[in-house]
Amino acid sequence: MSDLSIELHWQRVEPALTTGKYSAAHTVQYNASNEVQVDAAPDWGGDPDNTNPEQALASALSSCHMMTFLALAAKASWPVASYHDYAEAHLGKNARGQMSVTRIDLHPVVRFDTGFSVDEAKLAEMQDRAHRYCFIANTLADSVEVNVL
Repeated sequence: MSDLSIELHWQRVEPALTTGKYSAAHTVQYNASNEVQVDAAPDWGGDPDNTNPEQALASALSSCHMMTFLALAAKASWPVASYHDYAEAHLGKNARGQMSVTRIDLHPVVRFDTGFSVDEAKLAEMQDRAHRYCFIANTLADSVEVNVL
């Protein structure tokens, strides 16, 4: 199978690494040309203008789910014209009392070419299949909810 990688770089800018007094801001490079500024979530002192790991996790899930849905739709000859999702990562304590992303909600909206439609049950079934086949969803197990709009 594939081995996929990123490069992460963090450099301390403060005189010393002291609890609560250092920046977690760093860069993550995807391939040669895509670099993202990353920081802790705002609730944990991060810059709200930067991406945080929890958003990146929701993004990875949303992207994987969409690509899986599109592959299934293409096999079914569904003429998907557009796909939009609003993904939300929920932070909280897991069953062991540790902070974690306790759930990720996806809210996909699919539009088809003019003249094509599927009923809500078939669309929900296809979204469910996309969830079951999505690599990232399989990695996360039971913490994903797909809310078909």
